Amino acid sequence: MRILLLADIHSNWPALRAIQEPFDACLFAGDLVDYGVDPSPCVDWIRKHAYAAVRGNHDHNVAQRVAPRHGWGFRQLMASTRPLQWERLNPRQMRFLSRLPIQTTVELDGLRFTLVHATPRSPFDEYLRDDPQAWELRTSHLVTDFLCVGHTHTPMHLTLPEMQIVNPGSVGQPRDGDPRASYVVIENGQVQFRRVEYDLDEAVAQLREAQLPPEVLRMAESVLRTGGRVAPDRMSPPPSRSA
Repeated sequence: MRILLLADIHSNWPALRAIQEPFDACLFAGDLVDYGVDPSPCVDWIRKHAYAAVRGNHDHNVAQRVAPRHGWGFRQLMASTRPLQWERLNPRQMRFLSRLPIQTTVELDGLRFTLVHATPRSPFDEYLRDDPQAWELRTSHLVTDFLCVGHTHTPMHLTLPEMQIVNPGSVGQPRDGDPRASYVVIENGQVQFRRVEYDLDEAVAQLREAQLPPEVLRMAESVLRTGGRVAPDRMSPPPSRSA
């Protein structure tokens, strides 16, 4: 069986559309929305194709209509794009986001796959990268073959004594220095990381058409084109000016 594992699409339809990988089952580890401006086809694609999917922190906050906190960097991008999620998602799509489970386990091809967006201890908030000891502490209660996560936007594969932990990286907003859409194929229990180029110009054009504030647009474009390697001056507030 060929399993396609995706995470962190973030309303980037050009990136998701570029993944033309054949699969028997698709698993999605959360965060369909925010940061990008084309959520509707992304939600519809996951509704149609995902065998199992879980809710990410952005899915939860959009579905629950949580007003974003203003700030700089990614928080500013989120504050600018979240109202567009509410404008562009229909009631059926919003219900889909609200009904996504926080954690789920499915069996495919004789293997158990547990999905959670961040970590089992903190499904929405905890950023945990390739720290085997920390992951062992957070998974000691799980009985599964694969734990599939997202949230960090960075690919990761750890083999623990009882399970494998896989983060496919981000489809729509990679932050590992590679702007290509990131995903994983699992076949016969073997994990294969894949990248695919997509039309970055189309994704940036969508941001421009959404009329984001100029400083937010510059930062968002830089994130997409550099794979998250954003210059510090585009992530920080502008210097104060003396009168």
